Amino acid sequence: MFSGIVERIGRVERVERTPEGSARLAIRAGFGTPPPPGASVAVNGVCLTVESAHGDLIHATAVPETLRQTTLGRLSAGSRVNLERALRVGDEIGGHWVQGHVDAAARVASIGRTGSDVLLAVEIPGALRPYVAPKGSLAVDGVSLTVAAWEEPHATVALVPYTLEHTIASEYQEGGIVNLEVDILARYLERLMVSRGIVAPSRPAAADARRS
Repeated sequence: MFSGIVERIGRVERVERTPEGSARLAIRAGFGTPPPPGASVAVNGVCLTVESAHGDLIHATAVPETLRQTTLGRLSAGSRVNLERALRVGDEIGGHWVQGHVDAAARVASIGRTGSDVLLAVEIPGALRPYVAPKGSLAVDGVSLTVAAWEEPHATVALVPYTLEHTIASEYQEGGIVNLEVDILARYLERLMVSRGIVAPSRPAAADARRS
């Protein structure tokens, strides 16, 4: 579990493809104390297991399904990535509950400015739209953000100067692709309502994302 508060901007040192279609990632993380093998680290919002760590270099593998459904398949040597270690008991939850289970990769529809802030509009895939609401939470590449405006199908979030400086958000371009994870609390609420026959179950997000 994560909180959507990026700790470090890491840099991909190597990407090695396996015969099975997975990608072994070597990432320069700079955490200070290396995470132990078996620890979880969110890489652009995707929860990966640390297989080994040497100095500030961590190694993790992304399986084919992860590469297809997220932006990790686009990474190459030199790519910068958002990094966050898993929460521990007693840690501050500065953002919102983020699982590291990306729901879909989505397109950046537009980028605007208001003063020193950047307004990022993301096109939300159809199956995820019921879980998006104004003032609600949305994780974009693992960053906990508040939905400033919701005009279907676009969710707009504000990126303040601190976020632009301490995440990869400053690299976003119109037409680019980002990882999205909706608030898990919205999914639990839907599950409760489905179980009581109040609403019908929605389509799987991954299937909808492939249609988009």
